Amino acid sequence: MSDPIKHECGIAVVRLKKPLAYYHESGRGTLYGLRLLESLMTKQRNRGQDGVGLGCTKLGMATGLPYMFRVREMVSADRIDEVFGAEMKEFKRIARRIDKQRKHERDEYGVDFVPFEEDPDAIKREFELAGEIYMGHLRYGTSGEFGKGSLHPYMRRSTWPTRSLMVMGNFNLTNTEELNRIMIKRGQHPVFGTDTQSVLEEIGFQLDEAHTELYHKLRDSGVSGPDIPGHISRKLDVVDVIKKSSAMWDGGYTIVGTIGNGDVFIMRDPHGIRPCYYYEDEDIFVAASERVALMSVLEKEAEEIRELPAAHVCVIKADGQTQIEPFTAQLEAKPCSFERIYFSRGNDHIIYEQRKRLGRALVPQLLRFMGSDFENTVLSFIPNTAETAYYGLLDGLRVERRETVRAQLVELLQAGKLTPEKIEELVVKNAPRPEKIAHKDIKMRTFIAQESGRDKMVSSVYDVTYGVVTPKDSLVVIDDSIVRGTTLKTSLLRILARTHPKRIIVVSTAPQIRYPDCYGIDMAELGKFIAFQAAISLLKERGMTRIIAETQEQALAELRKPKEQMQNAVKAIYAPFSADEISAKVAQLVYPENTNWRGELKVIYQTISGLHEALGMESGDWYFSGDYPTPGGFAVVNRSFLNFMKGHEGRAYGEVLL
Repeated sequence: MSDPIKHECGIAVVRLKKPLAYYHESGRGTLYGLRLLESLMTKQRNRGQDGVGLGCTKLGMATGLPYMFRVREMVSADRIDEVFGAEMKEFKRIARRIDKQRKHERDEYGVDFVPFEEDPDAIKREFELAGEIYMGHLRYGTSGEFGKGSLHPYMRRSTWPTRSLMVMGNFNLTNTEELNRIMIKRGQHPVFGTDTQSVLEEIGFQLDEAHTELYHKLRDSGVSGPDIPGHISRKLDVVDVIKKSSAMWDGGYTIVGTIGNGDVFIMRDPHGIRPCYYYEDEDIFVAASERVALMSVLEKEAEEIRELPAAHVCVIKADGQTQIEPFTAQLEAKPCSFERIYFSRGNDHIIYEQRKRLGRALVPQLLRFMGSDFENTVLSFIPNTAETAYYGLLDGLRVERRETVRAQLVELLQAGKLTPEKIEELVVKNAPRPEKIAHKDIKMRTFIAQESGRDKMVSSVYDVTYGVVTPKDSLVVIDDSIVRGTTLKTSLLRILARTHPKRIIVVSTAPQIRYPDCYGIDMAELGKFIAFQAAISLLKERGMTRIIAETQEQALAELRKPKEQMQNAVKAIYAPFSADEISAKVAQLVYPENTNWRGELKVIYQTISGLHEALGMESGDWYFSGDYPTPGGFAVVNRSFLNFMKGHEGRAYGEVLL
């Protein structure tokens, strides 16, 4: 992807169902769960590289010993191993200390010497990240709070295990302010910050309520104090806690939580916007954001990996029993399209085929513009994630060309004009010319950089293959999406122009991004989208600025309505123009300046119908169509337009003064 886009977070969960000694004796090692977690997070490092969070909960710890731990660190790109490496150094330090002590006891008192690393009970007691429950989080800090304190998991401590809580997730809630008001009305004192804090405190409140009710019943029935925690743990209804906690949530989410008694929950939003997959057998329960991560790490087939249904919560009780139940009504499926277009690893067989279909779906539009002149057309892609769609584009072009050539050969044959020269001309000479023109020669993900330095970074990252494209050629490059167009204008197109083609055609596998996302990607600044800029420019050029003012008034009017009645006022900005007109204006806006290239630039976007044909009709398309699956989305798009009109930057999740 050439343009910056806020990336998805990644989650990983490991629940060991047997004592640590079991994994030690089976040859997998006492730290088998920790190694699984590291492998799952490494396989999902595409989902977050600047922040890593780990959580560990131990079962059955004696009174007086800690049982919940977390580690949160800022890390450099692709260096998840920095965090795990530091923890293993601590493990080795502990091992040396205890082995030294045990050798002394052997020499002094004749006690049998058992190396620390061969003693699962000691490892669990002494090493913080030795337990039965693990959670891991990968984060991009591209907006909102950015620092170690904002990394997941978030934690809420208590002297009662059934009131202690850790949560993490891949999500955005659109109505955090509303949730904070509910807490204030109860008498709570929320610290305004992230939606993660709101989630933590709401689940924590409902957990407290359930705990207190159980405690009083048990105490009043004569159960002794030391026995009460065990009874509460067994009777705690986590599904009910989740039902009450999430009743007012609006957004897209996969949220994981661990309660101090050893209960684990994983929940997914009613529309299934955010992804979650899991695997379970008699030894382990493992979950992750991506199916292929589980397949690779666990060496399992696709059919062995299950998808957590939307609107369901999976609860693994402290005794290892698993239940999956709905916590709210399941709504129309709207899984995030960008998971398939870009975020997820492309070696998932379903993702791979969907990306190829996205490329094939662009063939009719491309042929309408370039015709059948394959001989003078070089086909390439923006590395690295557009490569699979590129193969689909090539497949589609080959099929179209094959049909065209077959028809021409039949026509010539019937007319008695088929000659070796004609066969050479039709079959051999006019073939598609696939080439790798753009290169990424540094492993650097430019969209996570601060904006002020991003363009310079892209210029350093990309280079081109020289001598392949000629001045009579058209250069076609396929990209995943065009969000802002900034990188295209200031960097990539300038670099591609060095090949001196007659024209450059940029083809996007995603449709025009016209509206904010607010369910996880965090593309919430409407004014930065190149398609929106194009529409505003066209309105001004054609003397239609009254539409801008009318849209501002309508956006304010929509925000005064009950949230269930809100509509997307910003659709009016695009209504006067066809998709082709917007695309043509985008091409003008991103044309590379201050170069000696004077060729033609064309921008072609995927159609929304083509997107659904490739990914399935259920795929979420609100950032393209403006049709949001939840009321909060309509509030965000209207607020975002008002922010644009006022020149305000930042996420459009806050209150607007009406």
